[in-house]
Amino acid sequence: MDLDDLLPQVGEFGRYQKLLLWLVCLPACIPCGFCAFNQLFMADVPSHWCYIPELMDVPGIGPLDRRRLAIPTEGELNLTFSQCSRFAVNWTAFLQMNELTEITPNNSWPVEPCWEGWEYDTTQVTSSIVIDFDLVCNRAIYPVIGLSVLNAGGPIGVYLFGIVNDRFGRRPSFFTCLATLIAGNLLSAAASDFWLWALFRFIVGLTVPAIYQIPFIISLELVGPNYRSFVTVMTCLYYSAGLILLAGVTYMVRNWIVLTIVTSAPFLLYFIYWWFLPESPRWLLAKGRLEEGSKILETLARVNKNELPPTFKIKLEQQMILQCTVSEEQRLKKGPGVMALCYTPNMRLKTALITLNWFANEMVYVGLSYYGPALGSNQYVSFLLSALVEIPSYLLCWVVMDRWGRRWPLCVCMILSGVSCTITVLLSEDAVTETLILFLVSKFFISASFLIIYPFAGELYPTQLRGIGIGISAYVAGLGLIMIPFVTYLGTEVLVLPLVILGVVSVVGGLSGLRLPETLHHRLPQTVEEGEEFGKDWTFAECLRCIPVRHVTVTVCFFLFIVKSTAFPG
Repeated sequence: MDLDDLLPQVGEFGRYQKLLLWLVCLPACIPCGFCAFNQLFMADVPSHWCYIPELMDVPGIGPLDRRRLAIPTEGELNLTFSQCSRFAVNWTAFLQMNELTEITPNNSWPVEPCWEGWEYDTTQVTSSIVIDFDLVCNRAIYPVIGLSVLNAGGPIGVYLFGIVNDRFGRRPSFFTCLATLIAGNLLSAAASDFWLWALFRFIVGLTVPAIYQIPFIISLELVGPNYRSFVTVMTCLYYSAGLILLAGVTYMVRNWIVLTIVTSAPFLLYFIYWWFLPESPRWLLAKGRLEEGSKILETLARVNKNELPPTFKIKLEQQMILQCTVSEEQRLKKGPGVMALCYTPNMRLKTALITLNWFANEMVYVGLSYYGPALGSNQYVSFLLSALVEIPSYLLCWVVMDRWGRRWPLCVCMILSGVSCTITVLLSEDAVTETLILFLVSKFFISASFLIIYPFAGELYPTQLRGIGIGISAYVAGLGLIMIPFVTYLGTEVLVLPLVILGVVSVVGGLSGLRLPETLHHRLPQTVEEGEEFGKDWTFAECLRCIPVRHVTVTVCFFLFIVKSTAFPG
């Protein structure tokens, strides 16, 4: 009972799918980008120096005067003020013995750390977690730890929601994920110290990128094979539109608490979807809940002004009769577990290669997205450009994937992205514009490959294991994201070092992907057994073939299955 045979007869992309896609599934992709990257703009570091309580209430002394008097200068020309030390002077007694106008600081005076906190210049940066939690000097690494904590939640969440996805359905999984995301964000806005804030950001991280993957899977399973390419690209474009919108929101909202609320509370409106979002009929049929699946397919056919074919109804009735025993019912409800990905050699190899490519794609895509604001002269413009460059990338990839399939575009884009990153090591330190351009070229190609990896994985994993398979691959890939903030932090010393590291990872991932079987013009494997057989006849000659051979099947050859998802995200 294959939906790929049924959907062309009742409407592969009719009114029913269009309403769900434009009004529900595509808007559901926006929260992921908002909550994955809003944290980048919560940790701006303003100019700061030691807090001197004795000088705070002295008439005629402003912030810059306090810095001039109490802070030692650094550097060869003594042109910069220390941010982590102060003169060890008893200013109360010193001012009693000297007139303010007579005091001239001397770098030979003894110094001490900022025991009593810091004072911040809020003319440019008015609000950030750095100011509220004093994340400077020996605590300067804390914002990086906070970003790593956010990413640490991803592997756990994507695995847990993957299980919920396969066991309980796409619909309850999405709304559980959405509630977790909003709650974590709102709680982090109310945090009173760094570690409490980090805990709530971990809760947010549980939903990234699961909050994107779930509507992607729903979209993928509702439309026919000939429209999966369109749906995939539109999913990516909506995700990128969310990033572009986030760039504007972060530019206008400079208070980190308000930013946290603004980038999460509006998504409460998405709970209206509870009354409109159906369960995936493909998942219902795979789980043996044939009556529920049949009702949704009848609604789909009716809204599309078609009818279910009589042969399908007969097959459905026959399948329902087979479910008369409790043991069969229990078996269908339970479904195969995660170990089914490793039981057989071909499935095991494909799982390893998918996971490796996912790891490289997500690490490089998210790493470049994190590092974008550090390049150029304006972090908001750089982030906006890194989001805008994704749009032509997806459109170009859409055309290429219909001709060249998934494997070659994936690998070529990853290699080109890696090369663009790596050659920045040849540029001089003051080549800021050239570095930004190469960064955007690299982001262009890695976005294209990231468009491919989700659908490619979805095509290779059988329906029975699709949710948990994607969950496992995303889990391992998410482990790389825990390291990414520390990789990008290396750029504070050498600007291009993070780009070189990400470039090498991208090239290695791209080369390994050539061993995966092509999926263009093929049907989705439904069962674990079909998943094992798919690609078992792979040969090296097939690997060198850029344009896949069209396989003629019993029905129309509709597997122009170009699917994607972006994220990640990552």
